[in-house]
Amino acid sequence: MKISATEDIGRIIKQKRKADGLTLEQAAAVSGVSYAFLSALENGKETVRLNKVLQVIECLGIELEANIRTWADPGVES
Repeated sequence: MKISATEDIGRIIKQKRKADGLTLEQAAAVSGVSYAFLSALENGKETVRLNKVLQVIECLGIELEANIRTWADPGVES
């Protein structure tokens, strides 16, 4: 899934949490974050702290992968 907005990350986390049968409270406890933080994250709040986002992702067993793109026009040789 391409991630282009905070809502995309929140949607992935919510889907994984529900697939694992965890409530917000349980997932927050497992991840070491507050219920309010996880709720805001799942709802795409833009002001969440990245280190905590990565902590939740890791604790829930979600893997992120980055694909590097170039800015060069593919039809132009350098």
